[in-house]
Amino acid sequence: MTDVERRLASGDLGFLDEEALSDFVLRRRWFGSKSREVFHVGVLGVVPLRSTAPLLAATLLGVRFGEGTHDVYQLLLGLRPAEEGWKEDVIAEADGWTVYDALADPVLCRELVHLIRGSTTVQADDAAIDFHSVNGFAVGGAELRESRPIGAEQSNSSVVLDEQLILKAYRRLEPGVNPELELVRVLTERTFPNVAPLAGWYSYSGRLMEATLGILQEFVQGEQDGWAFAHECLAASPEAFHPQARRLGEVTGAMHVALASESGEPRFAPEEPSAEALAILTATIDEEIEERFADLPDLPALEPIAGRGEEVRDRLRQLSRVKAPGRVIRNHGDYHLGQVLWTGSDWIVLDFEGEPARSLPERRLKRSPLRDVAGMLRSFAYAASAAAVTKGIEPPADWEARARAEFLAGYLPVVEPSGLLPPGEDGVNRLLAVFELEKAVYELRYELDNRPDWLGIPVAGILRLLEETPQG
Repeated sequence: MTDVERRLASGDLGFLDEEALSDFVLRRRWFGSKSREVFHVGVLGVVPLRSTAPLLAATLLGVRFGEGTHDVYQLLLGLRPAEEGWKEDVIAEADGWTVYDALADPVLCRELVHLIRGSTTVQADDAAIDFHSVNGFAVGGAELRESRPIGAEQSNSSVVLDEQLILKAYRRLEPGVNPELELVRVLTERTFPNVAPLAGWYSYSGRLMEATLGILQEFVQGEQDGWAFAHECLAASPEAFHPQARRLGEVTGAMHVALASESGEPRFAPEEPSAEALAILTATIDEEIEERFADLPDLPALEPIAGRGEEVRDRLRQLSRVKAPGRVIRNHGDYHLGQVLWTGSDWIVLDFEGEPARSLPERRLKRSPLRDVAGMLRSFAYAASAAAVTKGIEPPADWEARARAEFLAGYLPVVEPSGLLPPGEDGVNRLLAVFELEKAVYELRYELDNRPDWLGIPVAGILRLLEETPQG
């Protein structure tokens, strides 16, 4: 056994150049704080997972920032003898070994699947990693040979194995159960057909934290995500999207009913919102409106809403007069066309982590299912406008309105019998408009900071809510 092998087996990464490790992390797409001053990147914990070459270890890294705060990231390390000439995602060379990101190595991805299938627990001095297999999981294993990364992700890393399984490793970690694990597990148990079934997961427990590290799902073959599908339709046959928008509404409604059906489990039981809940929501949105409209820059795209902050706030107060806001449930939390997959015949819902900017406890809160609906309706607006901005495709004037109508025509009949929604059409429309306004104001802030050329999209959404929502 070499010195590197001995040190790794004891959880010691002192052989790895800290500067090289820091450079590697800060250059990754999944590192989410590139605009902040990083003071230090260091190793917080190591759990060795494989003792024969190629070696494998799960590592928790602490990234400290100049203002004194810190984030925790997961990095799965692979090590091969340097003479093998490994070149993928290399971090550093160390005493005759090449150290790299293990998710680039099919052998080590297969090892993780093997650990999950065996429901293994790997113990280190002050921590453990628990691997869990879902009952009945019989796909994959030692026969897996090929892996390919999903390149479009920003905050996590996913690998498809032999087109049978998909392994997602969460990069930035927070204490607690990741909402995606909870939601996909429940939907799998409820045999909801429009989700990739859960095959297993792995988690960390120790003095640092208890956290979900990753999940394993069956891989569902798909043609494209909903965003790409909408743009394909807009380019070739705009009306072809609308029947599938209705089907997406049906799938969304069935998802909400399935999530609400777990009444024996308090974490998933539907609840009547407290009397203060809508007031708190309204106050939060009101504060965001006031702050955003107070310092709107003088830009032509903003002229239609310039100086109308008080009018927007007044409309919010009118919309919020909902006597019975329905019930709150666990829901997707970040629902838009990029989070659904068109298979060619139906929709699959993906990525249940919730909004990445929110803390994990916030993402696990129960909310009105109409918040997901509002996210998808706003996504239709984005798809139509982005087609014009990025592809020069001018959608028919009524495309977005028809997509909205078809989605709701699919959604409402599925969900209304469940009692999750406010009673009556007016109550549903009012609460839905509140969530759409929340989304549009968030979009306004985002586009101001990132894509000024896209400001017209949230502006149009705010104008529609000002001009079309009934008074009273």
